[in-house]
Amino acid sequence: MNNHAVFSFFSGSGFLDLGFENSDFDIAFVNELNPDFMKAYKYSREHLGKEAPRFGYHENSIDDFLAAEEKSLKDRVTTAKTLYQTVGFIGGPPCPDFSVGGKNKGREGENGRLSKSYIDTIINNKPDWFLFENVKGLWRTTKHREFYEQLKHELSSAGYEITDRLVNSLEFGAPQDRQRILMFGVLKTRKLSIQNFNWEQQMKFPGNMALNFQWPSKDCFQGTPTQTDAPEELTINWWFNKNNVETHPNGTDYFTPRAGLAKFEVIEEGDDSKKSYKRLHRNRYSPTAAYGNNEVHLHPWLARRISAAEALAIQSLPKEFVLPPTMTLSAKFKTIGNGVPYLLAVGMAKTIDDFLQGK
Repeated sequence: MNNHAVFSFFSGSGFLDLGFENSDFDIAFVNELNPDFMKAYKYSREHLGKEAPRFGYHENSIDDFLAAEEKSLKDRVTTAKTLYQTVGFIGGPPCPDFSVGGKNKGREGENGRLSKSYIDTIINNKPDWFLFENVKGLWRTTKHREFYEQLKHELSSAGYEITDRLVNSLEFGAPQDRQRILMFGVLKTRKLSIQNFNWEQQMKFPGNMALNFQWPSKDCFQGTPTQTDAPEELTINWWFNKNNVETHPNGTDYFTPRAGLAKFEVIEEGDDSKKSYKRLHRNRYSPTAAYGNNEVHLHPWLARRISAAEALAIQSLPKEFVLPPTMTLSAKFKTIGNGVPYLLAVGMAKTIDDFLQGK
């Protein structure tokens, strides 16, 4: 048995959880409200040969655990603390209310309120440590930053030492320019100095290193693509090959438009300047994997949208990770876009483990 138990909230289809599990953490408890995502979570685990969580799957709102009469979660946490060296909570509450391109309702929005619910769940159940993930708008937007600082104050008052950082998935080697705010906290009673938490310990390209390579800009569609001297592991094409996207079970899962095909044939390779209809460049990283709100990502050299298999590769998932064939295309792309890049999850899991072990 591993040293650390993880209680996962807003689990989606399990990208963040898989990174922790493959870094020697036990996923002991899973909570996800969306039934499509929960089915995909279970399907992918079975496909990967993973055991079911010790304390089960829970398809309900996190608010249910905050009800006065609800004690099942606290009982499970108490039991887990007798079985493991530490117990941690991980989760990224839905973030459209804090996203610059989203609803921007902040704490008053339905999704914004769930961030407070997650923090209250941490405070009520006192895991040894926690990880909170959200969009950069919660960090950078003035009106949202006030709310974020309030959450940090409540956690500190409840006995947690806290550290946070705005990270980019490129720093961990995922081929995607995706910024997220991460907050890590540990109970003061664990007697671990938060000053020893090294955010860059598992980063391959810390800071702006990945962005500062000489990347190709735009090339004629189906012409000769510009090469790059940047690490190929940060390029889309390298990941497409690595994950065998053409033969992947989700390789033919993509939207076929009823009209607008002409537009697919004129947008240059690498032209991602518009909000919609971005064509990826094979020798560059992808923009943020966001496939809703009319944001259409086109295949670098084919006149079509990218497939679910290609989107999973952009999220740096192992090629063995598969979404169920019965899942709708909309649900597939929504859960992929919502997920935490796998390599970022692995990097954070190893960083947290090193910190907890006093390395």
